Amino acid sequence: MIEPAKDARRQEKLAAFDRLLTIMDELRLNCPWDKKQTLESIRHLTIEETYELSDAILNEDLEEVKKEIGDLLLHMVFYSKIADEQGKFDVADALNAICDKLVHRHPHIYGDVEANDEEAVKANWEKIKLKEKGNKSVLGGVPKSLPAMVKAVRVQDKARGVGFDWEEKEQVWEKVEEEMQEFKNEFNIENGQQVDKKKAMGEFGDLLFSLVNYARFIDIDPEEALERTNLKFIKRFQYLEKAAKAAGKDIGEMSLAEMDVYWEEAKKLK
Repeated sequence: MIEPAKDARRQEKLAAFDRLLTIMDELRLNCPWDKKQTLESIRHLTIEETYELSDAILNEDLEEVKKEIGDLLLHMVFYSKIADEQGKFDVADALNAICDKLVHRHPHIYGDVEANDEEAVKANWEKIKLKEKGNKSVLGGVPKSLPAMVKAVRVQDKARGVGFDWEEKEQVWEKVEEEMQEFKNEFNIENGQQVDKKKAMGEFGDLLFSLVNYARFIDIDPEEALERTNLKFIKRFQYLEKAAKAAGKDIGEMSLAEMDVYWEEAKKLK
């Protein structure tokens, strides 16, 4: 039974969602820009908003996270409104569809299946999902347009869901070292032969894939790890630029040794 205070807050949440639906109806009816939009025209904006939410999460800026969640909710309501106008489905259909999916894919909660740990839950999820899709490829549900590193994680997760995975992280690290050596071998060409760029690229891809695999085994999100390093590099490089400018130097005319002095200063900053 829901406690009275929680029930009151639930009603506030429902009222807020109803307010968004009402505003969407009004904008679609009266705003020249909103009236023109289609599923295709707002697709790229949704992708942009998703990355903005990701940035806010990495920056641990909860106020910005709140705003970006609102932006994405607007987009979901927008898509549903357009589909409703076309007589295809409305937001209630979309919400009921995800509710039905969650119930169906959590038989350990809503059925009699046992799953006592995270791995068992994920394995059940993938098996149920595969049956829903008519036993097509386990990897068929991975979006083609995902960024390559994110796609690598999803492909490996899905393969693991049906038992196709390494048993120990040490085995994965051995694979990393093997791929590193194969990549290095492509540049240790004798007799003056040219490096085969296509083959070298393939070996580099294999190395990255194995590193992603190892990251997964030690519970590190490789996409997040790389993005945090990107942000760290940007912060330090921008310090270098500002420090050089403050010293009256043109960064484009500085030697690497001169720039490295400011870089080392930047590394000492939090």
